[in-house]
Amino acid sequence: MAAEAPATLAADTWQRFRRNRLALIGLVVVALLAVAAVGAPWLAPADPARQSLIEKRARPSEKFLLGADEFGRDILSRIIYGSRVALLVGLLSVAIALGLGLALGCLAGFAGGWLDVVIMRGVEILLAIAVVSALGPGMLNTTIAVGIWGTPTVTRLVRGAVLAARDSEYVRAAQALGATPARVLTRHVLRNILPTVIVYSTLFMANAILVEAALSFLGLGVPPPTPSWGLMVSSGRDFLLVAPHIATIPGLAIMVAVLGFNLLGDGLRDALDPRLRGQV
Repeated sequence: MAAEAPATLAADTWQRFRRNRLALIGLVVVALLAVAAVGAPWLAPADPARQSLIEKRARPSEKFLLGADEFGRDILSRIIYGSRVALLVGLLSVAIALGLGLALGCLAGFAGGWLDVVIMRGVEILLAIAVVSALGPGMLNTTIAVGIWGTPTVTRLVRGAVLAARDSEYVRAAQALGATPARVLTRHVLRNILPTVIVYSTLFMANAILVEAALSFLGLGVPPPTPSWGLMVSSGRDFLLVAPHIATIPGLAIMVAVLGFNLLGDGLRDALDPRLRGQV
């Protein structure tokens, strides 16, 4: 019976998730992005760095399905390779934000007292560190900057969830039975706030992709010639009148990716909401 409960819970969550058509669309978009990132060497029709000044700013055609940029590079290939940068920076920054945020939020919410005050005041300083990190261009600096940028929000989110769980009856019962604080935190508190963390991770991926694109657009993110959607929009803005596809197509890629993760996050939130369990 105990083994059937998790399976039933997972099946119920998936059934409610798949009834949400927008969530399924988000899942498909995210899956396609993952396929594009992993299979870029095989899916890209051309070398994303190969230049052809004779064909610069070429319109969409049979050779260049989405056109060519100001250096004659295939935009479709750069979009496909750019998905690698977007997803890699997004995933790693989410890992940084969750790693720091979970540790600090759990410590602040569970310990309370002066430690809570010190941690919640200290995380504000991380925003300044994020700005300093963003000043140095490069994928690593961009990833660290975006991850640190999201840490305070994750810390507050986890702290609030831990505070609510700490005062619940099942936690008090576990403490009354002699469970150690570490066991209460890992077995009872973290397990119950995990759905909230999963949903926020998906939504944060959308923000991370958007922030990475913004930093690259400003010249503070991934340096050229590495394909980055934000950098492609930045380099194409000077040609909006003569070749609008150079900037608009990468902009559409950013929009679709952000929309996909937002739809997926909304669907997961509805599917994992315990108040909706058992409803049709």
